[in-house]
Amino acid sequence: MRVPLSWLREYVDLPAVTAHEVADKLTAAGLKLESISSHGHDVKNVVVGEVLEIEELTGFKKPIRHCKVEVGEATPREIVCGATNFAAGDRVPVVLPGGVLPGGFEVGARKTYGRMSEGMICSERELGLGDDHNGIMVLPAGTPIGTDVVELLGLRDDVIELEITPDIGYALSIRGVAREAATAFGVDFRDPADVELPAETGPSWPASIADPTACDRFVLREVRGFDPAAESPLWMRVRLTRAGMRPVSLAVDITNYLMLELGQPLHAFDRAKLTGEIVVRRAAAGERLETLDHVVRELDPDDILITDQSGPISMAGTMGGLETEISDGSTDIVIEAAHFSATGISRESRRHGLVSEASKRFERGVDRELPLVASWRAVQLLAELGGATVQPGVTHAEVEVSPARIAIPAGHPGRVAGVAYSKDTVVARLEQVGCVVTDGDDPAVRKGGVAPTGVVTGGALAARLAVTGDDMITVTPPSWRPDLTDPNDLAEEVIRLEGYESLPSVLPSAPAGAGLTEAQRLRRRVGRALAEGGHVEVLSYPFISADDFDRLQLPADDARRHAMRLANPLSEDEPLMRTTLLPGLLKTLVRNVGRGFTDVALFETGPVYRPREGAPGVAPVLGVERRPTAEELASIEAALPDQPLRVAVVLAGEFERSGWWGGGRAASWADAVQAARLVAAEAGVELSISADQHEPWHPGRCAALYVGDTLVGHAGELHPRAIEAYGLPARTSAMELELSRLEAVMPGPVETPAVSAYPVATQDVALIVPDFTPVADVEVALRDGAGELLESIRLFDVYAGEQVGEGNKSLAYSMRFRAADRTLTVEETTAARDAAVAMAADRVGAQLRG
Repeated sequence: MRVPLSWLREYVDLPAVTAHEVADKLTAAGLKLESISSHGHDVKNVVVGEVLEIEELTGFKKPIRHCKVEVGEATPREIVCGATNFAAGDRVPVVLPGGVLPGGFEVGARKTYGRMSEGMICSERELGLGDDHNGIMVLPAGTPIGTDVVELLGLRDDVIELEITPDIGYALSIRGVAREAATAFGVDFRDPADVELPAETGPSWPASIADPTACDRFVLREVRGFDPAAESPLWMRVRLTRAGMRPVSLAVDITNYLMLELGQPLHAFDRAKLTGEIVVRRAAAGERLETLDHVVRELDPDDILITDQSGPISMAGTMGGLETEISDGSTDIVIEAAHFSATGISRESRRHGLVSEASKRFERGVDRELPLVASWRAVQLLAELGGATVQPGVTHAEVEVSPARIAIPAGHPGRVAGVAYSKDTVVARLEQVGCVVTDGDDPAVRKGGVAPTGVVTGGALAARLAVTGDDMITVTPPSWRPDLTDPNDLAEEVIRLEGYESLPSVLPSAPAGAGLTEAQRLRRRVGRALAEGGHVEVLSYPFISADDFDRLQLPADDARRHAMRLANPLSEDEPLMRTTLLPGLLKTLVRNVGRGFTDVALFETGPVYRPREGAPGVAPVLGVERRPTAEELASIEAALPDQPLRVAVVLAGEFERSGWWGGGRAASWADAVQAARLVAAEAGVELSISADQHEPWHPGRCAALYVGDTLVGHAGELHPRAIEAYGLPARTSAMELELSRLEAVMPGPVETPAVSAYPVATQDVALIVPDFTPVADVEVALRDGAGELLESIRLFDVYAGEQVGEGNKSLAYSMRFRAADRTLTVEETTAARDAAVAMAADRVGAQLRG
């Protein structure tokens, strides 16, 4: 919201302060400052002149005029100008030699087109008043010659730009900001909405409200004989431009001007294009409307419409229809002002991707009492500036709405702030906001007063606060503050106006604790281990689409397809909660590869969301006025999905980089399996690995990861179809492992093993096994056969060729033996090795090579 300081001063008697001082006060009151811009402060030596003579110069490619201009000096000035929209006798703004225009542009006397030019005749854009550069700015006849144009047109001004958060929609108007400024400086506020309305003499154009949930007040007023050629006065165009809006035409400019001033959006209909009664209702199935931006929109049944007998003529509170817009020939105008549902307009605007100045205000809440005032001011301005005749009568369709009333203890704001506020202070601050405060506890409010939206206010919360023994007060918020609905809202207003800077700074005492849990320690260790192993951690959104299941090649009956759908997703393209970490990681991988990072190793740790069988589809929504009961908490818990913690890795390109030292090594399924081993090692468990078929992995290059009999994850190379669907590099590999299952099988507190001082004995063994034999099975057999003397075993070579026979492979292991109490003899290590080989021969048919 851009607020010209001159406009603000019209309703607030500000002291002699700068725009920065005003902005500081507003910031302290809770309004966020975006910027401060100055206009016209560098402009000087611009005066009103009268054109005496005009000589048309010939021989040039464009019209050139040599003018004599009277500027109040001893002799007229001679000025060369290329504009043709003025004539002798017109009053125009003139920059004299030595003068400066906005932006520091200095004007001097110089010879041009063979004539001396002593200054410059200005357009509106050159004076910083707008974008109009079609010709010279012609001032009203009778404007005194020699008058300072800066003072005459009010060129010097400061504009304060504020960021308006959703809870303070009233500040999207000069009226709202002026009220805050008056409170901040302790000066009087003149309400622009405080006008005397004429007596209602009957209805104007007929109208009604068909859906009370969409609109509770609808006002129409009518003017006739409007001059469509009438131009908006300069002061209005300047204010609109300063406030960030482009002047269009008088009728449109009036509605925009009042919207900025009061905060009430208005809409003007061409009366000649209306047919029959206007009705406010929801859209019917299949209805369409071409809006003012020339887009034909398919309407949703929840859209709020303004209609007549011809059908929809406007999307309420968002944008008007093309068929009934004001045109260059419109002389009879119907002005509409209304109070629409804030949530309805917000959803309508988001649904159609159509954000307008009107929708910004309606979705934040507009003063319900403004439509009568704003519509009256609009028809008055149309009559005053456009020569129209105001028709008697007003159409006022209304739905009865009870005002919100909130009962709170007078000491509640002080308890929230941790600062003692007297009852008089609380009452005074609430009255500054515009609230009506009465002593006592209204029984109706204690039972739950009904707010304009139908939401219960006060109620149980007020009753609970009342047990403190403080004096109770009943507060009726003003119509322009629909955001004040409960005691804590009122407490915030008191604290805000008293000043956040007066609140004490008290550090909370840290509760005694035992540090991180073992599960938390595991998660941190896993992250460090993967990072040290060459992986980069990422954080993806936990939202996916149903198309992700198809890209991952998941079968129709796969449990991962059963996902929770968000009631209000950030994007309709991704409305589901993830059941696997892979989609987010794969999209991040694609983004990085697309930006030139072809060697990528990423990992992510986070929960997945797996709906429970038989769980209710929607969790109950509970109030905030009391603590939920055990049964209510259990009902919420029953609706929540399981949220196991997982870790996933994706790899593409080179895992070991190439360079001057030689060639690198491409990432493969083995690196994905090794990442799983790193995670398991941090949990103090060993993985057993076996071949598996599990989407989205390649059926021949997929490993199932087990701890004992518990499946904890999968790793391997992704299926070519999944790679193609996501646009991934060829041979991309991935791993996904459930940390929650690892936590469940973790051993207890780790005991430091005794370190043997005796030397290690190493024995190498090469075994020939059928090529389909899993390496993990061979290793388990060797471990079981070697006994307790075996310290470690490592596979260091795999060979397949003529020397081991067709259909076989050779596995070479290095086995390390050590005893805790003695040096092992050759005989002991050989016996242990032979026992290991015998066990492998018995279990997997292994033969000692050579």
